[in-house]
Amino acid sequence: MPNLLVVETSPRGDYSISRDLTRRFVARWRSAHPDGHIVDRDLMETDLPFVNAPWLQAYFTPAEKHSAEMKAVLSLSDELVAELLAADHLVIATPVYNYNVPAALKAWIDHVVRKGMTLGQDGKGMLTGKKATVLLASGGVYTEGSPIRDRDIASQYLRLILNVIGITDVTFIAAGGAKAVDLGEVGRDDFLDMFQDRIETEAA
Repeated sequence: MPNLLVVETSPRGDYSISRDLTRRFVARWRSAHPDGHIVDRDLMETDLPFVNAPWLQAYFTPAEKHSAEMKAVLSLSDELVAELLAADHLVIATPVYNYNVPAALKAWIDHVVRKGMTLGQDGKGMLTGKKATVLLASGGVYTEGSPIRDRDIASQYLRLILNVIGITDVTFIAAGGAKAVDLGEVGRDDFLDMFQDRIETEAA
């Protein structure tokens, strides 16, 4: 039974282009994998703290020496890592803020890049054999040929992090120019339809 992990980051609810892309992706994935299992990790509904001193102390303390407090500090991180380990296919759906990912997504990354769990002690990624699809929604256009291509920090960062933990089969579906929907210059469905073929291919 294939497992899909969907990580959502947008705070915009029904107004979110990245969430619209996710809905289309999940619908196609369900159709292609009727026996599959989907875990939806919505970071807007997850009380996800930033890494702090108690978390770091617990992280750098051997597991056999963890106090009850240390175990509690790492419990959510452990849960997020378990979701990632169980997934065959990871979908990250995110807007782009100031050329990079939102703080909530960075926090999730900090919780799942864990030595001995997703990253080996030798620095090699442990999540080999998994696939990732990143659904990006941005006001600007940063794809090949764009005059601001060098500002495409979000996709470079996410590809780097995923590669670091061993996920090298990564596809980006970049919905650049999404501000045209907010400005009423193009209809929402018309805009989303431009990416439907790629969604169909990746979800299948």
